Amino acid sequence: MNTRWTVAPESPGSPVAAALWRAYYTEVSDRWYLLHEGRTTDVAELEREIAAVSGAELAPPRGLLLVGRYDGEPAGTAGVRLVGAGTAELTRVYVRAALRGTGGAPLLVAAAEAAARELGADRVRLDTRSDLTEARALYARLGYEETGRHNDDIYAEHFFTKPLG
Repeated sequence: MNTRWTVAPESPGSPVAAALWRAYYTEVSDRWYLLHEGRTTDVAELEREIAAVSGAELAPPRGLLLVGRYDGEPAGTAGVRLVGAGTAELTRVYVRAALRGTGGAPLLVAAAEAAARELGADRVRLDTRSDLTEARALYARLGYEETGRHNDDIYAEHFFTKPLG
């Protein structure tokens, strides 16, 4: 049992959630721009996109944002929201780079799956990009199966689903 990690609900508007959202968004945006355009994200664009997403969809009663703490310090997130009858979507799965490989991501995903069950979902779906190879490997390892497209997000390239038992 990993006792250095704890996972608990967090308000999407809290300073902790905002800092982790900024770290997550900066990393995935920079990775995309470096791969496709050889540059990092423009600061003005980064600020505009971060401000445009409140995270309200990750608040009860139809969602939940979870924060993972490593030795008490905010270190990762996972969000879940209902998107249809019996279906929840997993989003914002993130662990700070320095703490990857310490067991936080599987704990966050398991907690999000439990939250999805409590919200009434019997399956979880998600999407990710091709360049996020670590995420794709994590989801496969945790029992998610690649499926067909379920949304029109222009950045989404891989789609996964998992029944909740």
